[in-house]
Amino acid sequence: MKLWLLAISLFVGSNLYSQSYRLIAHRGGVVEGSSPENSLPALQKAIDQGYWMVEIDLRITADSVLITQHDRNFKRYFDVDSQVTSMNWSSIQKLRSSAGTRVLQFEEVLQHCKDKVKVMIDNKIQGFDEAVFQQVLTLLDKYKLRESALMIGTDESTEFFRGKVKLSCTRKQLEEYQQRPDFNPAHYYLFSSQISKADVTWAEKQGILVVGVLNHRNPNSAEAKDKMKVQAATLLSSGVKTFQLDSAFKEFVN
Repeated sequence: MKLWLLAISLFVGSNLYSQSYRLIAHRGGVVEGSSPENSLPALQKAIDQGYWMVEIDLRITADSVLITQHDRNFKRYFDVDSQVTSMNWSSIQKLRSSAGTRVLQFEEVLQHCKDKVKVMIDNKIQGFDEAVFQQVLTLLDKYKLRESALMIGTDESTEFFRGKVKLSCTRKQLEEYQQRPDFNPAHYYLFSSQISKADVTWAEKQGILVVGVLNHRNPNSAEAKDKMKVQAATLLSSGVKTFQLDSAFKEFVN
């Protein structure tokens, strides 16, 4: 009986341990051979696997359609060496990857995420376009995702989105923003691949969310696995509990 109780205790303990971390799926979900980044299959796998949030790469087409696409061009998955900003949606929507997936509109992704998973937006739109940025907010509001959303912004877009969506910052940026009369810790989150225990303690005292980063250009390579395993251990020892990561590195925080 004692062995049985011990087994139950260990099982419950291990599950509580694994559930104590909030995970953000990098590049649009669980990216595997059959589910390329920013695809519907990748997004659905992140939802099915219980990720807290999914990171969406946001770009805009030549005819001002918001889409989810990491690279500047469509070469890597769709074998089309054309810039996103040079193509209209009518042409982009016909593209298919070798896995049969397609480019998704930003709104389609938000619609799929509603009531299932929160969103982190990596804003890759260059320059400042108030109408486009307002459209982003309108869509987030439409699917009731803005309040919980995180954004990786650009220098040009920061002033527009400040106070409207929680923005990524380094500790140095946060300390600079603290000098502003309109500073509100709820408007920002600490986001870095290098976060110390002192950083976590400081941020928690300020009421600022801390997000550690575990991503790599080639996540399935042995080099990446070795590097991210060490990086994960360092972030965990610092007290980080929320991670934006490539799905290949999920095992390092479970």
